[in-house]
Amino acid sequence: MHKILIVDDDPLIRLLLEEILSDVRVRNIRIFSADNGHTAAEIIQREAPEIVFLDVMLPGINGFEVCNMIKNTLKMNNIYIIMLTAKGQELDKQKAKDSGADFYITKPFTIQDVIRKVKEVLGPDS
Repeated sequence: MHKILIVDDDPLIRLLLEEILSDVRVRNIRIFSADNGHTAAEIIQREAPEIVFLDVMLPGINGFEVCNMIKNTLKMNNIYIIMLTAKGQELDKQKAKDSGADFYITKPFTIQDVIRKVKEVLGPDS
């Protein structure tokens, strides 16, 4: 079963992403969500999702810190982390890369961007 985690403190963004992913209907997909960095880290360690959509600005520990912990401290390199944020400056993109993020999408994002990336990571036959 494929697992995807959506991490955003905005409930509307979480709902939108859940709807997009439900419409994609990748076979055998389970969607988790979190509204803060601490909960996200717990879910990631417990469930080991294949993809994490991770906002940068989160209460508690921010997305950069979550990403750094998962990729560099815990060495969970098989998890594909997509930073999904309104912070689109080059400095922010570099900080995401330095923390271990695999991809960076700025808000507002398109449905096609999300679908394309999910199918790319999970494979076209998923």
